[in-house]
Amino acid sequence: MVNQPSTTLLDELLDPVGHCLTPEVARRIVQLRASPALDARIQELGRKCSEGLLGAEEQSDYETILRFIKFISVLQCKARSLLSNLPSD
Repeated sequence: MVNQPSTTLLDELLDPVGHCLTPEVARRIVQLRASPALDARIQELGRKCSEGLLGAEEQSDYETILRFIKFISVLQCKARSLLSNLPSD
């Protein structure tokens, strides 16, 4: 498996992006979810990976998915942080 950037590195790289978020955009980012079809594919690839049954193309797809999940997770953390610091109405 390819080395992936650490969450700390991603956090640092995405920090400027977090400062650009508006509350509306932050709410939409927090709500991001995979489609049911994509979620099923992720689950299938995860199962096959655990069983050592991934082909080369599937391994590449799975690694790409994992990198993007980590990226989106850090971005969602930034969005949640912005939203938690908004003044209450």
